[in-house]
Parts: sequence; structure tokens; C-alpha cells
Amino acid sequence: MAAPKGILALNLGTQTISLAEFERNEDGGLTLSRLKQGEILGDPSADPTRAAQTKLQVEQIVGELGVKGRSVNYAIASHVIFTRPVTLPSVGDATQVEQIVAFEAQQNVPYPIDEVVWDWQLLDAGDGGQVEVILAAIKSDLLDEINTSAQAGGLKPAVVEIAPMALYNALRYNYPDAEGCTILLDIGSRTTNLLFCEPGKIFPRRLNIGGSSITTAIAKDFGISFSEAETRKVNDGFVSLGGTYAEPDDAEIARISKITRNQMTRLHQEIARSITFYRSEHGGSQPVRVLIAGGTASLPYIREFFQEKFPGMDVDYFNPLRNVTVADTANTDEVAHATHTLGELVGLALRALGNCPMELNLRPASVVKAGKRAAQRPYLIAAGVCILSALGAWWQYYKNAASRTDEVTKKLNQKATPLAALDKDIKAAQSEVDALIKSVQPLAQVAQEREYWVNLLADLNSKVPKDFIWITSLDLASNAGKKEEPGTPARPGQTGTNTAKTPSVILMAKGLYLSRDAGNNAGPAVVDEFIANLKTSKLVEPIEDARAGYIRQNDDTVDVWAFRFVLPLKLTNPISFQ
Repeated sequence: MAAPKGILALNLGTQTISLAEFERNEDGGLTLSRLKQGEILGDPSADPTRAAQTKLQVEQIVGELGVKGRSVNYAIASHVIFTRPVTLPSVGDATQVEQIVAFEAQQNVPYPIDEVVWDWQLLDAGDGGQVEVILAAIKSDLLDEINTSAQAGGLKPAVVEIAPMALYNALRYNYPDAEGCTILLDIGSRTTNLLFCEPGKIFPRRLNIGGSSITTAIAKDFGISFSEAETRKVNDGFVSLGGTYAEPDDAEIARISKITRNQMTRLHQEIARSITFYRSEHGGSQPVRVLIAGGTASLPYIREFFQEKFPGMDVDYFNPLRNVTVADTANTDEVAHATHTLGELVGLALRALGNCPMELNLRPASVVKAGKRAAQRPYLIAAGVCILSALGAWWQYYKNAASRTDEVTKKLNQKATPLAALDKDIKAAQSEVDALIKSVQPLAQVAQEREYWVNLLADLNSKVPKDFIWITSLDLASNAGKKEEPGTPARPGQTGTNTAKTPSVILMAKGLYLSRDAGNNAGPAVVDEFIANLKTSKLVEPIEDARAGYIRQNDDTVDVWAFRFVLPLKLTNPISFQ
């Protein structure tokens, strides 16, 4: 069966799930043929059902596109992944580079290295012959949970990419001639990702400010829920231009725009600090342009805001479809509206073309094993053919042996016929023995039950702690009134098998235990000790549904020397009380 022609790319965003299908052009480029997106409701930083919602959205989108069972490249949001650039000393041997990177991973990754899935990417050599690498790691259990969502609808993960690195590949593909330092500003729902990109150099940085920060601020200011604030932001939100620009006539819309501007001002301050850090600590160049991407980039006047804040830079929206063809089969209106959010999808599709600048792959162990099994399939098929051939030879051998066995069986059957009459007599005698055993079973039961209470009282007495506690009375309470049906009778000297259903019998053990005033320093714990001892009994089982229900204390204000307790005990092998 021929492999599907299309390339599937899945972006598991914090608030938006996107699935796109691309086709490979004859000239080696990409064509976007289909796109589906779905939204996840609720606060992205606090919703415990987000994993389940993500899985449902993926299943729905996969069903709408009809791509069940296909291979997919998917991207994970950056806030769950540890990413760090590391500078290594210059070494010529590739094996030494791998060893040094493994050591640096153990030193830098903030989790035990055997509890994470990690990968690294070698960048161009820096000044002085030093080597720059990007380290990325994610907790294995968290990756397995995310991978379960990615596999919803029958998808088969092939590449697991980090969203900012997929954006970097899309940037390099669509802006190959960009000179100087470019800031790719990806403003998502929960976080903002900064990518400082210049020839042979990349520096990622995550800021904990995003679209949900605006929504949270609106909800707090208006005293409304997060979902209501999100609706107000989407319908009425924009970045206030400030200065001499006139405010909207609607006072509430004006409040929302100012709240949005305040959050964007916080973001601008963090970006400015990041630029300073990049230039001073990592030897970066002064950025000359800013390209805005992400779901929050759809806010009106956000480009004008950052142009005002960065007057020396060229600020524009990131266009990941600049060098990508859009087919007629794609919904052009939907694509045009979501263009600034498609960078990750384009970067993921480019991984199928090969030779990407960034090729990190955080595949979980289950996906790696599945890939190995797929690679081994041709060899397994060949081995299967060889085994079937060998089995054919054995089948012929056993066919001949079966013919000889039939001949021997016929001879044995002739000898067995006279023995059948003896077998009938033996079975008749056995029936008579069973009837006799059944008739004496009640007498044997009476003899056994005669000592039941003596043994039970001795067992209970052995479990009572030595001091401070006494049993005062024992009462029976049964939860069933039906008679017990007898089991199978046993031969003399053997125990019968009781397969009948015996009603549960509860023995209420009542007693007293001394208070602390009377010298019992353990207090109610002496009853707990009694219960613990009863767990070793073969005759009763303590019922511990509610400790407060069987230890009682007086409410009187006068001094008391002892408290009552009532313990329900289930008889493990009760006798008949009918």
C-alpha cells in the first residue's frame, strides 16, 4: 500500500489546536491544502481538564479531516519544556562533542536525566572556535500524557518538535535573505516566546506574559469570570494607542483597551530587558526588526504599539506563508485570518522535506519503539516465511506419525472394552459411599460446632491488650436471614467443600477502656491496638468503616474513668444459628 502523499502537522497550543495538511511541490516547496483549528476553553494556567479537552479537540479535528491512522509531526508548547543554549569548548571529534553535551545536559537540566527525554542541536561555531548548542528536555511522564493527546484519532507521531524551534525553521524558510538580528515575537495564550535570530546564531527566551494575562486582568477589573473576560477581549479588545488619540465612546471598551495596553507595556519592558541580556551576555547584535506571531497578535493596533516602543526597528507581522502556496482546497478566509498562528505548522511540515536548520526531536520511548518495530517489519516477514517453510516440513512428518498413532489407538481400544464393565461397577460403589458420607455430615458438623464458642472466646481473649481495656458483652447481629445451604459432603477424615453462600454474621463486641485520668496514657489508642490484634485472628474480621463510630466518649463535664466502645466483628467461618 502506497504511503499518503500529504504531510500532517499538528500544533498543540495552550488554547488553540491546529492540524494542517501540506503537499510537497514539484520544485521541493510546500503547498497548504487543508487546515482545521479548534479552541480550548478556560484559563490555560489553571484548568485541570485541559489534557482531556486537548484530546477531544484532536479527535474531532482528525475526524473532520479524515486523516485517521496517518503519520504526524507535532509541536509542544514551550512552557512545559526546558530549553537552554550552552557554549562548549572547541573539540574536533564528534564523539567528544556528544560526551560533552551529555555531561552538560546532566549539569543543566533541572531533573534527573533518567526521568526526562532530551535532545540537542549543534549550531555554528562562535568566536574563538567555541561551539554553541541548544539543549531541550521534558519530563517523560508529562511527554507521555501529551503524546496520548497527539495520538487521539489514530494519529502516529513521527517528529515531536518544540513550538519555538518550529517557528525558527519557518522563519529561515520564509525570510532567507533577512540580514541582521531579527526578533520573532510569538505572543501565545500563556507565555511569550522571544527568538533572537541572526546568521549562525539563535537565542530563545520565554516570558510569562501572554494573552491570558490580559484576560485575567480584565476579569479582575470587571469582577467577571475568565471565560466572560476572554469573550470581552476577543470582541472589544484592542491596544490603546495612548497619547493624543481619542478614546472610544464606550467607557467599558476604553477600560479594556487601557488594561490591554498596560499588559503590553509589561511585555515591552521584559522584551527590552531580554534584548539587553542577549547583547551583553551572549554577544548578540542590536535587533533591526520585530516579527509578531501567535494568537494574541490578532489584537488590533498591537503592531502600532510595538512600533511606537521600538522606533529604531522595523515591526511587522510574521508571515509563515510567504514562500508557501495555498491550495484551492484550503479555506482561504480561515487561512487569512489565522496566518500569524501557522508558523509552527509550516515549520513542522518542513521537517518532512529534510535539511532544516533546527531538527530537535523529543520523541517518547513508545514512539521510538514503534519506529524500530516498523523498521524491523520487512525482516520479520522474511523470518516468518522461513518459519512457515520449516513448519511445512514438520507438518508432513507429524502427518505420517499421526497415521501410525491411529493404528496403535485401535489396538488399545480393543483391549479397553472389557474394562468398561468394571468401570461401571466402580462408579456405582462410589455413589453409595458418597450417599453415606452425606448422611453423616450433619453429625460431624454438630461435633465441630460444639467447641466453636469456646475457641472464639479464647481467641478474643488472646487479642485483648493486657491493660486498660475489657470486653463486657458479646451480641449477635446478622445481615441476612436465609438458611445456609449445605455444601458438598466429605469422606471420613476429610473436610467437606462448602460452596454454599453463607450469610454474614456480625458479632458486636462491647466493652470499656480506661480514660487518661485513670492511668491509661494511650487513651483510645488501646482500642486501636485491640483492632490491630484482631486482624491476625482466623475467626473474626474487624469492620473499620468509621473509627469514630465505635469509640464513644461521654459528653458529661464530670470526670470519668472509663469510656465505652462497640466493635462490629464479622465471623469468618460462622456456624448455623437456625
